[in-house]
Amino acid sequence: MPSNSNSSPSSSSSDNDDRNPNSNPDPSPNPKPNVKPVSIDQSLDAIENQLASISMSSRSPTATVDDEEEVGEEEGQPVEQLKITNGSLSEEIGEEGVTDSIEDEHIASSSMAESSGVIKESPPFVWRNNLEAHEVERPLSPSSSGYAGEMGSTSGGDEIIDDDEDGNEIREVGNDGVLGSHEQRISGKRHRDEDDASVSWRKRKKHFFILSHSGKPIYSRYGDEHKLAGFSATLQAIISFVENGRDRVKLVRAGKHQVVFLVKGPIYLVCISCTEEPYESLRGQLELLYGQMILILTKSVNRCFEKNPKFDMTSLLGGTDAVFSSLIHSFSWNPATFLHAYSCLPLAYATRQAAGAILHDIAGSGILFALLMCKHKVISLVGAQKASLHPDDILLLSNFIMSSESFRTSESFSPICLPRFNPMAFLYAYVHYFDMDTYLVLLTTSSDAFYHLKDSRIRIESVLLKSNVLSEVQRSLVDGGMHIEDLPVDPISRAGTVSSHLGQPRAATDFPGRLGDAFVGIGGPAGLWHFIYRSISLDQYVSSEFSSPINSLKQQKRLYRAYQRLYASMHDGNGPHKTQFRRDENYVLLCWVTQDFELYAAFDPLADKALAIKVCNRVCQWVKDVENEIFLLGASPFSW
Repeated sequence: MPSNSNSSPSSSSSDNDDRNPNSNPDPSPNPKPNVKPVSIDQSLDAIENQLASISMSSRSPTATVDDEEEVGEEEGQPVEQLKITNGSLSEEIGEEGVTDSIEDEHIASSSMAESSGVIKESPPFVWRNNLEAHEVERPLSPSSSGYAGEMGSTSGGDEIIDDDEDGNEIREVGNDGVLGSHEQRISGKRHRDEDDASVSWRKRKKHFFILSHSGKPIYSRYGDEHKLAGFSATLQAIISFVENGRDRVKLVRAGKHQVVFLVKGPIYLVCISCTEEPYESLRGQLELLYGQMILILTKSVNRCFEKNPKFDMTSLLGGTDAVFSSLIHSFSWNPATFLHAYSCLPLAYATRQAAGAILHDIAGSGILFALLMCKHKVISLVGAQKASLHPDDILLLSNFIMSSESFRTSESFSPICLPRFNPMAFLYAYVHYFDMDTYLVLLTTSSDAFYHLKDSRIRIESVLLKSNVLSEVQRSLVDGGMHIEDLPVDPISRAGTVSSHLGQPRAATDFPGRLGDAFVGIGGPAGLWHFIYRSISLDQYVSSEFSSPINSLKQQKRLYRAYQRLYASMHDGNGPHKTQFRRDENYVLLCWVTQDFELYAAFDPLADKALAIKVCNRVCQWVKDVENEIFLLGASPFSW
């Protein structure tokens, strides 16, 4: 874990024992200096000097509203411990007006804190809360574009630019809980004319770099890689300098910037960010970025560096800017990037079974995996005997297909590598789009199986058309999903709603147990705004559709970042953590982790704690009632 101290302008995290001979071999080609560094302090001083070119000076009084709101917002956020009794989430109520502390770290009560709620810890669930005071989401600037990335302010202050989203592009919020057209928005790298001397380049909120151990640039999110050769050499020098001291740099803090390093043999990956995302999230994003590169080239590319340490990889990745840009963009909207789980398109159980049956029929004929997908969501998935497909591989594969225009225009047969399956070898993917959203992926180990896979696709398409699967998929895109307004609250009412298709209009009489007016807040019951439910056994997740008041891109991105921080605090390695209740001026956030599932829920900031807990129990039961429609239960024979 990196140090979270903000007492110094620059800090570094390193770990001599965190060396993996497979994934992080010692980059021996790096030249050794004649004089050995005296101490790690000298290394840190050198790192701080190297980062002076990218560190942003303190903001002026004329900075954006976002700057002003970032000061002191994290103070006084109550984080409360909940109690689990008989498989349900409940609250322990203590003496009125009492504020508890976690391991002697005092948490002052805020103006919105409940006067009657306290943290009452039970020994099995006591856990530390070192990072939470620094991980609370800050409100975005009114000029930011929100969920798909901030555009920055137009004021004359030292604002920072984030181009996750083009302000000139018109998009709509889809009904699948994410942006409606995010997968088509990235056409390639933008701002190619920028370099490290450009003022606009320095003000970008989040940079990603891939470079070789010799300092040659491979990929940069912004700017021309060739123009950034000097900057890449600086990053390489920082990494090599620390490694020559028999250490490894993981994180450097420079003002508001975090510089996260990931060494993968001869490949170095660096993220420079002032988005205040947790270190674990940024490192995970670098892992996915590396995995996307391995999907295109395989890990065998390391042999090229063994033969020639100055090997230039850029030619091998030509034309893949759109793939990397799309993946980086997904870090701002797709929960799969930090949950490490995949989501399924909501479908009636019989419809999903019909799709799975035909995939099972062809799976034994030399096909390793067969995936039927709609955008980034899985419709059905079948694997060969004893073969497993990791959710991260599904994420990277779907991103590669959706961001490559050539796959949409004709049936394709392309070599790809699944990093979690076998990073050293290619598989061969047959890809065919049935319509603008639905596509089939057949994976095989044979390089001459194109015509066999084409015949299999014809059989699959015929069955899908006859069984109306494709038309049901399109209907689900419009009407499917879990809406918080449809949450049943009376156990008696569930018997009448289980058989109803998810997303089908229901009369008011179908919900005799709906919450009374006193129990209904802004959004859904008890002020419920949104939730994410992750099934641990299936490695699948489902999220509710966005609705008022989280119906703007800005609000959706803010909520995504809040979930990201909540997930990181619950999986910080100091657990197990079971529950967390957090209130700030934007949300009430409630997290509940069990052996079977994880639930993340967002409520109105004025929501009542006891009612929020009751609603979370209802959400879990609702998910259980409709699990045949929202999860792919047949994936259990090859669990990850």
